[in-house]
Amino acid sequence: MPTVEELYRNYGILADATEQVGQHKDAYQVILDGVKGGTKEKRLAAQFIPKFFKHFPELADSAINAQLDLCEDEDVSIRRQAIKELPQFATGENLPRVADILTQLLQTDDSAEFNLVNNALLSIFKMDAKGTLGGLFSQILQGEDIVRERAIKFLSTKLKTLPDEVLTKEVEELILTESKKVLEDVTGEEFVLFMKILSGLKSLQTVSGRQQLVELVAEQADLEQTFNPSDPDCVDRLLQCTRQAVPLFSKNVHSTRFVTYFCEQVLPNLSSLTTPVEGLDIQLEVLKLLAEMSSFCGDMEKLETNLRKLFDKLLEYMPLPPEEAENGENAGNEEPKLQFSYVECLLYSFHQLGRKLPDFLTAKLNAEKLKDFKIRLQYFARGLQVYIRQLRLALQGKTGEALKTEENKIKVVALKITNNINVLIKDLFHIPPSYKSTVTLSWKPVQKVEIGQKRASEDTTSGSPPKKSPAGPKRDARQIYNPPSGKYSSNLSNFNYEQRGAFRGSRGGRGWGARGNRSRGRLY
Repeated sequence: MPTVEELYRNYGILADATEQVGQHKDAYQVILDGVKGGTKEKRLAAQFIPKFFKHFPELADSAINAQLDLCEDEDVSIRRQAIKELPQFATGENLPRVADILTQLLQTDDSAEFNLVNNALLSIFKMDAKGTLGGLFSQILQGEDIVRERAIKFLSTKLKTLPDEVLTKEVEELILTESKKVLEDVTGEEFVLFMKILSGLKSLQTVSGRQQLVELVAEQADLEQTFNPSDPDCVDRLLQCTRQAVPLFSKNVHSTRFVTYFCEQVLPNLSSLTTPVEGLDIQLEVLKLLAEMSSFCGDMEKLETNLRKLFDKLLEYMPLPPEEAENGENAGNEEPKLQFSYVECLLYSFHQLGRKLPDFLTAKLNAEKLKDFKIRLQYFARGLQVYIRQLRLALQGKTGEALKTEENKIKVVALKITNNINVLIKDLFHIPPSYKSTVTLSWKPVQKVEIGQKRASEDTTSGSPPKKSPAGPKRDARQIYNPPSGKYSSNLSNFNYEQRGAFRGSRGGRGWGARGNRSRGRLY
């Protein structure tokens, strides 16, 4: 076991040897043996071993193992020094191994060490991105849970910081290939992180790239399987996957598969949906997603059938007016509750898909059914007018801080919802029904604001309520009409489903179908 003096003496031999340093194998062996000494000897060894590592390829394994011993030392200062120097060992065929080691070291609870490991990984990433990815994905696929978790988070946060010359097309292709392997067995949270990683890759910003991502999500969502509304994991999986797919849809990347699945499998089971997420209006979440996707639906195989399912579901939330007694009084029936948030979603979806079959209401429905629908629309519109007037009155003159109260924020959103419904109902009252109007869904950012027009910003924390004039049937509500206790979402933000930790599968089987166990262990 060498002393401090012996370590310095052998360091001097190697430093003075210049080009002949490789001939002093014994001197380097003394330095390697320094890891068996006390604190001072270990600190010196942590610095000296990497300095001359490249000159002794025959001792590479011994040198790396010696440095690893120091990375696991009880003394935190020794560990930090050893970790800091690890990138110097990342040469040639040793680099994937060093990347693997550094990935395992991500499990440290010491924040300074953790930062050193991150910096070291970034350092070797710039030397050889493919080799570093090999080490990272090796641990993601086979490592311990804590290592897997932190390796995925490293990729999701650090990849975007790397320059283009590091993240070449070939490197991005490798990331996609390896990610597909991981996605065969993931938890919900892991899936969200991988979608963040993949959607950030430049090579996947194209139409074909986005289409690839949509197909990946569709595979995760199991759209070929029969939907089970009573299984919370099945419901959560579909919603989480759909949430990831929605931002990918465009006029060139269609949502048809998802919209078809929602119409055929989910809408008929809407009232049976279950979720482990406390306080979540699961039915409204489903309808919001359907509404968002409906704008980008392409040619649908069973359009009329699915449009009818959507229409039938809409009717459930569009009540008939209560019967009146001979004296014009309500015949004892309670006024139906008008569920505005649900109707906004369903009416918007119907309006979007109806554009593809504009004669649905006139040619595909019988006269009685159409008459019934118009009565429902008219009744809903009358209630809407009363409610809009009340909301405008309540918000009149309120600006800035006054609009930031919880009560007023809810009213601003309610006004957006009711105005949207108003515009859509007006379209359907045209003869023949029209599908030309465009509205921005109440929970989505407003795309364009007219100059001089005061509109509430989407975060509903400032600005004034919209100033649209009421549309729809122009008649006063009956005197006996009581304003509806309409249901609209008091959750004002766009619900971020993935933050709710919805997937409950065991870690051994990764949730989402428990697709197999794998043995774990430290691989250094």
